[in-house]
Amino acid sequence: MNKKLWTGFIAVWVVYGFLESTVNTILLKSTYLGANAVNLWRPEGEMRIWVIYIAYLFFAFFFTLVFSKGFENKGIMEGVRYGFYVGMMCMVPTAYVNYATMPMPFILALQWFIYGLIMVTICGIVLSFVFKTRPAAAIS
Repeated sequence: MNKKLWTGFIAVWVVYGFLESTVNTILLKSTYLGANAVNLWRPEGEMRIWVIYIAYLFFAFFFTLVFSKGFENKGIMEGVRYGFYVGMMCMVPTAYVNYATMPMPFILALQWFIYGLIMVTICGIVLSFVFKTRPAAAIS
């Protein structure tokens, strides 16, 4: 496996982890604590945060691996398109299956979907920069 794959993997892991933390601790805080929110979470002392970071590692690696197999060096829009497609593939089922099976408000599922789609699209953009190949310098 090449250097760009490993660089992209680490970059996506860091960016995705940062974005997930930001969304869940800042942007969704009021939804989680609001009057319509229900108790879906383990008590803080029982949470297994390390499992979350392992899951992020798996996501980052396979997200990057699949991107590397189809990389066409078409610029930032390639990253936007890839991130959007993967985001739709992953976030619609995640958000709405959770909504269908858990006692949660619809607004939470909608926010998970929208924020998730944005986060994965940003990760696609990150990969478009990591994998970008520069044209060879002209020989004079």
